[in-house]
Amino acid sequence: MHYLYLAVVGAVVLGIVVGFAFPDFSSEHLKPLGEGFVKLIKMMISPIIFCTIVLGIGSVAKAAKVGKVGALALTYFLIMSTVALAIGLVVGNVLHPGEGMRLDPDAVAKAQQSAQGGESTEEFLLGIIPETLVSALTSGSVLQTLLIALLAGFALQRLGPAGAPILRGIEHFQRLVFRILAMIMWAAPVGAFGAIAAVVGDTGWAALKSLAVIMLGFYATCIVFVFVVLGAVLWFVARINLWQLLRYLAREFLLILSTSSSESALPRLIAKMEHMGVSKPVVGITVPTGYSFNLDGTAIYLTMATLFIAAAQGSPLGVGEQIALLLFMIIASKGAAGVTGAGLATLAGGLQTHRPELVDGVGFIVGIDRFMSEARALTNFAGNAVATVLIGHWTGELDRQQARRVLTGQDPFDEQTMLDDHHTEPAAAGEPEREKVTA
Repeated sequence: MHYLYLAVVGAVVLGIVVGFAFPDFSSEHLKPLGEGFVKLIKMMISPIIFCTIVLGIGSVAKAAKVGKVGALALTYFLIMSTVALAIGLVVGNVLHPGEGMRLDPDAVAKAQQSAQGGESTEEFLLGIIPETLVSALTSGSVLQTLLIALLAGFALQRLGPAGAPILRGIEHFQRLVFRILAMIMWAAPVGAFGAIAAVVGDTGWAALKSLAVIMLGFYATCIVFVFVVLGAVLWFVARINLWQLLRYLAREFLLILSTSSSESALPRLIAKMEHMGVSKPVVGITVPTGYSFNLDGTAIYLTMATLFIAAAQGSPLGVGEQIALLLFMIIASKGAAGVTGAGLATLAGGLQTHRPELVDGVGFIVGIDRFMSEARALTNFAGNAVATVLIGHWTGELDRQQARRVLTGQDPFDEQTMLDDHHTEPAAAGEPEREKVTA
């Protein structure tokens, strides 16, 4: 797998070169390579989330323990998303991006199309409920899978010892799913090459030059949030070095950078957090929930992009309007999935509901949204990794000795199976947990 990591790096560099050298060919014929790889990864997300959550909850004796983890995670997600939104507003007011811009008619059409894809809060909540029990695993919706997995996990708890064979069967199925994922990962260099070449061929340098202020400002804001805010919280709360955690997840960051989708690394994050010493219930609840509710990068993007659009159309927002916008975006950001383009659609849909006169301005950032989506995805991923460690620490479900061994390289992650065969297997439903973790 070390050679695979180097192959992905080389594919990214080659994709940039080919994108500039043959822009038309890259945008038309190489784009499907990246899209195909992302679809392969997304194909595995629902079964992995289902298995992880059911095994995590089903093997816990007390349902109250699961409820405590979920409530703590949602509270933390709300606080950190608010902090991210506030930072985005502060930086947006300092940089004053968007002044002197002119609207592109073609971009307006794309913005309006994105706005039409936005959904109301009621539609978002009803969308969590699947059509059937099985359709939740085939629809590709993380929240629908999360709901069914929670119901199945609690049902196994109520079954008691009778649910033990079902748990064992799901555990074996999980091993099969992770083995398939390991096979798919060998296509990562091809997917990275196609994705990077296509976006470079589509965009080139023109959009980067005209929108450098907002893009670089957004990247800088994400860096400050990750290394200053998240780094400080992780160290003072759990005494874990952020640099070590990010280095442990380096391959996942490279995968996200090449595909612009944090979902492409979701299965590996689940496996790596469990290997690091965070218990199955905490990982099974925090990671999937965080992918829908802990979108720190998307929150920063929504506020900065809105200020940019307002200034670009000559109607900057006052302090009162910005506070109202902050409250609105806290809700709107929860509807954005961790996939490419979701941030743009959420921005357009949110403006359509809150400030419809600003929707046309979304066309200003269509050209560089693909580049900004990479920073969004990387920030979202880092935020969810940190959140998982913190929730594990607060609930006493983090094995600090195992975390120290993993982060120092003494216990490397098994890239072949993505599972820890040497760890204690989960207890049967209705039985106490067999593996003790220390805070």
